[in-house]
Amino acid sequence: MASALCALALLAALAGPICLRLRRDPGFITGRDGRLSTSIVLALAWTVILLWLLLAILGYGLTAGGGVAYFRGADGPLSTLTTVYLPLLGGPYVALIAAKAVVGLRVEHGTMTKPAARPTGSGRRPLHELIANDSGRTDLVDVQYVALSAVTMLYVVLFFLADAGGGLPRLPSEIWALTGAPAGAYLVNKMAVRANPVITNVTLKDGRLMVEGGGFTPGPAGPPPLLTVDDTPLPALADPLTGALTATLDPPRAAPFTVVVTARGLRSDPYRYGSPAKPAVPAPLRT
Repeated sequence: MASALCALALLAALAGPICLRLRRDPGFITGRDGRLSTSIVLALAWTVILLWLLLAILGYGLTAGGGVAYFRGADGPLSTLTTVYLPLLGGPYVALIAAKAVVGLRVEHGTMTKPAARPTGSGRRPLHELIANDSGRTDLVDVQYVALSAVTMLYVVLFFLADAGGGLPRLPSEIWALTGAPAGAYLVNKMAVRANPVITNVTLKDGRLMVEGGGFTPGPAGPPPLLTVDDTPLPALADPLTGALTATLDPPRAAPFTVVVTARGLRSDPYRYGSPAKPAVPAPLRT
């Protein structure tokens, strides 16, 4: 029990400051679009867990374990490191490196656009971004990658705490598939998915509508992007620098309304602009 409590304290001391730092400034775990990166977050989480295991085993071996002799032998506390735990760590890192390469190449060749994320009002990012695509919709592939990785981490942590003095938990060597297979599916999804246009912000000023986002560039010899407001097509001009679309609302219309962009035969998710203003409720008079 004492060993488990010491291990939990070490985990809190190791992961706590990292979580607080990333909560205030998550730039280290975000992608090029400013959103939380699923592959970076999971690779970092596995790194922290493996580092915690090694430090906890080292502390136990040098104190209650009796010293250097604790680490010797074919069945020592680190005997499953290369057969189980390095593959568990390797899957997420392969997915991270390969996903960066795939996304970079697709952006360079124009088959994918990574729009800037909408500001959240602070440095924090919503956790839903870990299981959502660029449009903010939940992605089944990301869900299974995050869920199976989280369950595997829970197995490792709980089995270690059950016998902190026994070294790395003796888990089946096949357990690497719980991170390797989802990581592979995550990577294939990055390679195969078609990049729909993404609307990140809509502004309206003096009858001029500006639609910001990504993926608005037409294909080779293809038609220009189509902008519709409540299913009514509008002539739109694309800013050559930012790619934002601008159009004139004629006749002017009041919010709320729905904006959709279609480019290269792909349709963005509907973006709902504005909402009816709630009437102010006067404060009751005091007598």
